[in-house]
Amino acid sequence: MVGSEGRVTGTVGPGLVGEVMVSVRGGAEAFLAYPVTPGERIDVGTLIVVVEYQPPRTVYVTQALA
Repeated sequence: MVGSEGRVTGTVGPGLVGEVMVSVRGGAEAFLAYPVTPGERIDVGTLIVVVEYQPPRTVYVTQALA
């Protein structure tokens, strides 16, 4: 899971529980998402990378380098 890429489907940021779709097992699954960097805001449509995974459905993410 760590290192997987995905896309933001619900804004990730301070005071928000965001949502991301991540490629898993040949499909895409939704996860609750928080920014790995405090105060960072990641808008809908942004490509992300999973930095930390907390089962069952929570991830900490950062923006993917383009």
